Amino acid sequence: MKLPPDLPLAPSLWRETASPAPAPVKLSRSETVDIAIIGSGFTGLSAALSAIEHGLSAVVLEASEVGWGASGRNGGVVSTKYRVSLSEIAGRHGLETARQMYRIGLDAVQCVEDNLQKYGIGDADFARTGNLRCAHNARALAKLVHEAETARVNFGDTGLIPLDAATVRHETGSSDYVGGVLTTHGGIIHPLNYARGLADAVRRGGGSIFEMSPVLSTAREGDRTIVNTPEGRVNARYVILATDGYSDITQATTAVRKTVIPFRSAILATAPLDPDLLATVMRTGRSYSETRRMMRWFRPWGSRMLFGGRGAFGREDTKAAFDALETAMKKTFPQLEAVRITHRWSGLVSMTLNSLPQVGKLDRHTGFALGYNGAGIAMSSLMGRRVVDLLLGGTPELGLMRRDRPAQIPLYSFRAPAVRVVAGVYQFLDRVGL
Repeated sequence: MKLPPDLPLAPSLWRETASPAPAPVKLSRSETVDIAIIGSGFTGLSAALSAIEHGLSAVVLEASEVGWGASGRNGGVVSTKYRVSLSEIAGRHGLETARQMYRIGLDAVQCVEDNLQKYGIGDADFARTGNLRCAHNARALAKLVHEAETARVNFGDTGLIPLDAATVRHETGSSDYVGGVLTTHGGIIHPLNYARGLADAVRRGGGSIFEMSPVLSTAREGDRTIVNTPEGRVNARYVILATDGYSDITQATTAVRKTVIPFRSAILATAPLDPDLLATVMRTGRSYSETRRMMRWFRPWGSRMLFGGRGAFGREDTKAAFDALETAMKKTFPQLEAVRITHRWSGLVSMTLNSLPQVGKLDRHTGFALGYNGAGIAMSSLMGRRVVDLLLGGTPELGLMRRDRPAQIPLYSFRAPAVRVVAGVYQFLDRVGL
């Protein structure tokens, strides 16, 4: 078993600035618990907390360290969004389904806020700043405005506010955009501190977290599941698979491995900006994303800019991918031409066939929740809790994310070249303005 490469060019800004974590503890004995959770990201940690609150004993098993995967590497943008718009959901599945998905999105952001308050996670630096979606052309702006109007008319949501080009230019500091829509829901967070805060809450609640303890295999014994690691084993009544874009590390998660396509997403962090320069960009301190198919996004952290996006293809980072991202940043913000980049890192985003997460049960003892399509901080926090409810016989609101079985991706062995082809087409369409 080989873990994917971890931060080969430089440590992430989050890892460098995170609050200290306790020394990892490996599983080196046998444990008997009510529920074993594979993966210590937001999904797995939230599931453990929910299990504890239901009076169940819980163990979290992690192949590396808490927050090592996407939960500790992402851009720290907390949002209600899905990869597919609510207008598209309404068109395909009806207005009531779209309303249900809208409610779930709001519940997800509220779940993050509740976690921060309930467990006293003060160092996550959460701020409900909203998100400004920046349109790169008139067609994209029209779609954003239509979505805002759909939310107002059908959901009573007045929190989506269209902005003209001058306003977006003043707020972002970039002339790249023709307008945008401000979404007042959501905000920004230090994701690794959030993950470590959830882990601390699990430990304080009586749960166990074993790091450097990859699950190698599982086996049924009567009404129990035996979960095997290199040096120990867990006898559990229930098991939850919460490995998202890292579901191919071992054979233990084979059942969900082909439900997602891992797609590498990269982030740059600048050196602290001079106050006069900082005053020209990101004036309201929120997160910003753009409408290009190969989406870029940016946000502040302290006096730095974080700039991220898709495009670092393959299982490993490359210098060329980070150079391309830096070129895009300086094209968007010419005033940053001389600014030094201090951190470069990436992680795997899990994409699904229908662009929505998948939550369900493999059988009456085994649940799964994964496939957040690059918008997982809030949704994974909520779905970790709801998959526990599902296993315990409840009927949590899951909308279109509910799966009776994992939806496998056809021709999965061709995923890598397919991703490159699709990304190439997207880059071409972005260049020609379509």
